[in-house]
Amino acid sequence: MSNSFERYQKRKLISSYFSVILSIALVLFLLGVLGLLVLNTKKLADHFKEQVAISVFLKDSAKEVEINQLQKSLAMADYTRSAEFVSKDDAAEEHSKEIGENFLEFLGYNPLQNSIDVHLNAAYVSTDSIQKIADHIAEKDFVAEVAYDSPLISLLNENVKRMSFWILIASGVFTLIAVLLINSSIRLSVYSKRFIIKTMQMVGATKRFIRRPFIWKSIKLGMVGSLIAIIAMGSLLYYADIRFPQLGLLSDPIHLAILFGGIFLTGIVITWISTYIATQRFLNLRTDDLYY
Repeated sequence: MSNSFERYQKRKLISSYFSVILSIALVLFLLGVLGLLVLNTKKLADHFKEQVAISVFLKDSAKEVEINQLQKSLAMADYTRSAEFVSKDDAAEEHSKEIGENFLEFLGYNPLQNSIDVHLNAAYVSTDSIQKIADHIAEKDFVAEVAYDSPLISLLNENVKRMSFWILIASGVFTLIAVLLINSSIRLSVYSKRFIIKTMQMVGATKRFIRRPFIWKSIKLGMVGSLIAIIAMGSLLYYADIRFPQLGLLSDPIHLAILFGGIFLTGIVITWISTYIATQRFLNLRTDDLYY
């Protein structure tokens, strides 16, 4: 009978520890995912910005040497990510694919122009910067026109700012929720042992002596939960990097190490503080109040 009761108590204790670890791991995982999103917000924004292109249309009278020199100078410019020459024939073929028919047969000639598509570095994707770049390129005598989608660029920059703002707000809210949820799990764990705490206090044990094993146990649970969350985050990050290699999610190991270290320390600090507050609360309660 005694062995059966002991096994029951042991299973109950393990179940309690498992629920605490799971709660900590889930909360820290969500917090870590949000941290990854915060760290990669700039990368995501830069990725979309670098899809914006300036089209430099060339006059038919432009010489091949002039075109090559312009392309090379644009490719070497600080503001350029890539510069690709698009012949009028290639442009006509691409346009025919888009509309689903060969428009050259109706017109009898190719009205399109040779062009150079310039993709900019993200830092230069703003209305003012692009306008200065376009004006500078348009000074060439053999350049017919420099075209870009100004409304799209303005909308893109506005959405990036709006997205960054809301991500910061969400980060603060999720951090608060993480603290409250972990604190609630720890308090429930300590609550189940409130009579043990009061019994130890009644036989003369000091508050520090009583708190120590509870805090150490919670810290170990926090460490285990943090490690599980970090492993899950690493797996998610690895999978996302395989699916979207252009984002370079694993290209900054220092920031990732700081994030993982921050998650690990967060799990320890929150569990330590929560356990300290919870045990202190039950230590200060009267015996009669333990039943409520």
